[in-house]
Amino acid sequence: MTGETQNSSSSGPRSTLDPIEARVLGVLVEKDLTTPDQYPMTLNGVTLGCNQKSNRDPVMNLMEGEVNAALGKLIVKGLAGSVHPMGSRVEKFRHNAEAILKLSTPQAALMAELLMRGPQQPGELRSRVARMTSVDTLQALMDLMKPLLDSGQVVRLDPTPGSRAERYAQTVAPDSHPIEARAHVAARPMSSAPAGAMPQPKPLSSTQFTSMPSFGAPEPEPAFDAAPLLKRIDDLEFEVRVLRRQLNALAWKLGQKLEA
Repeated sequence: MTGETQNSSSSGPRSTLDPIEARVLGVLVEKDLTTPDQYPMTLNGVTLGCNQKSNRDPVMNLMEGEVNAALGKLIVKGLAGSVHPMGSRVEKFRHNAEAILKLSTPQAALMAELLMRGPQQPGELRSRVARMTSVDTLQALMDLMKPLLDSGQVVRLDPTPGSRAERYAQTVAPDSHPIEARAHVAARPMSSAPAGAMPQPKPLSSTQFTSMPSFGAPEPEPAFDAAPLLKRIDDLEFEVRVLRRQLNALAWKLGQKLEA
């Protein structure tokens, strides 16, 4: 980009987004399309957008440090970049949602709305997306939605009790609306017995009875679960990269250059 220095990663997103990352990405896309004269955005501008009370669910009260950390994670994943406009030492931020998530501009607007507000019915989703891009009819909305449904970036949810309209939710940040995610998991019947009938236990054979462990036998130790440790290591790697980016930005402002 002429007249700007840029800092972004082109490796693509390596994992799903957490709720703060989802809010930040949604805000960057929204402001790009609704207030282009204020885009790219300063850290303060992004924070104000994240804490905005209109068109946000849930309403958040984030600190600049939390938003800055989320921006750093998005930069590592390639979904955002930092720029230094010529003649200014204020770092600004932009999104790369269209390139990394392979979205058209209208699809990016749709995704931003789902990231910022959660699952929505087609009618309300169309009216809100129309703030950012032209979506004249519900059929036009569904035409935008179809490739996202095919790729799994958006899923259809059953109507809520008392409603007839289906809803749609994004899967890029599945933890942004955990209650909705849990509601989407279909309950499976425990057995095929009639409703209200208690399942009858099967009698034990003599072989099963004699092979049962004696009373008071120690239970086997649970297997070691390495997943939490691996997640912690991954989180620490992200934090190191974010800190490195922040140090580079600070050194640039001071006219210095960090050693490689």
